[in-house]
Amino acid sequence: MTTLKIGDKAPDFIAEDNADVTRKLSDYQGKKLVLFFYPKASTPGCTVEACDLRDNYKRFQSLGYEILGVSADTAKRQQNFINKHELPFPLLADVEKEVIMSYGVWGPKKFMGREFDGIHRTTFVIDENGTLENIIMKVKTKEHSAQLLDA
Repeated sequence: MTTLKIGDKAPDFIAEDNADVTRKLSDYQGKKLVLFFYPKASTPGCTVEACDLRDNYKRFQSLGYEILGVSADTAKRQQNFINKHELPFPLLADVEKEVIMSYGVWGPKKFMGREFDGIHRTTFVIDENGTLENIIMKVKTKEHSAQLLDA
């Protein structure tokens, strides 16, 4: 779905997170960032994916990674998701889909024989200089941390 490739500069972004804190790509300068896009907070697949990242969060941090999730949910819904599952990382409330569109993860999807537009579950690993180091377009929700850490 996305036209971005490994080696491209990561698209800059500025958006509010679950706690109404403004986050931008430059906040992560000098750090590695796992930027994961997911369809909807508190749905089964998204919960499994977020909890897998939560369960491996200390390992990500020990390797110098920060984690930031993105969906089109409201800040309140994102905060409820964090509270319910004790997620240790922020979630962008990209209601206007500006970050989602800039990373090219919005488009046609099929589910149970129905077609609709939505967020394609995709993860970008951004290096310390803001360059795309890895892109995972076939996210395995139960094994997402392994997909990232074993790459």
